[in-house]
Amino acid sequence: MSIKKSPWIIHYDCSSCNGCDIEMLACLTPMYDLERFGIVNTGNPKHADVFIVTGTVNTQNIPVVKQIYNQMPNPKVVIAVGICAATGGIFRGCYNVVGGLDHVIPVDMYVPGCAARPEAIIDGIMKSIDILAEKQAALDEGVVPEEICGGYIYEGEHDEHGTLITDEDADAAEEEQDVGATPDQEEQE
Repeated sequence: MSIKKSPWIIHYDCSSCNGCDIEMLACLTPMYDLERFGIVNTGNPKHADVFIVTGTVNTQNIPVVKQIYNQMPNPKVVIAVGICAATGGIFRGCYNVVGGLDHVIPVDMYVPGCAARPEAIIDGIMKSIDILAEKQAALDEGVVPEEICGGYIYEGEHDEHGTLITDEDADAAEEEQDVGATPDQEEQE
């Protein structure tokens, strides 16, 4: 059975103005009828294939986002809907905003807009189904889930602000420390 025939989605609204949240829910109404494509909205992450996030990610909802992501089975696709989920939007720079969703979990698809239109959201979901099928094919071929789905998100992979720390970030931090040292300091070490 193909995963493209009936993917299940779970929607989580971080803190936002609810513009994208309302547009996401409009996709489920008879006017846009997302279910005509076989897509089912579920409230259980253990049944979901696609994780849709709207709103700005802040320090209070990071644990919830990680928990939902970790409970979803592989393969899974993550969609950031709206400018707030993509970059932090107008709330970027606030004391508790960590930026875009990709600072917390791996994101596969971005749907732009403020607020994102239902047509754009549906288009993003439909395109993400192809990504989901590619991930399923890779899993069927024996590729390790962490290589294609991002794996399990551990608490230790984030800094004190909740931002995801990658290997490149760690290497860059080490290089900055090495560059900042004077020759006298290096001799003392």
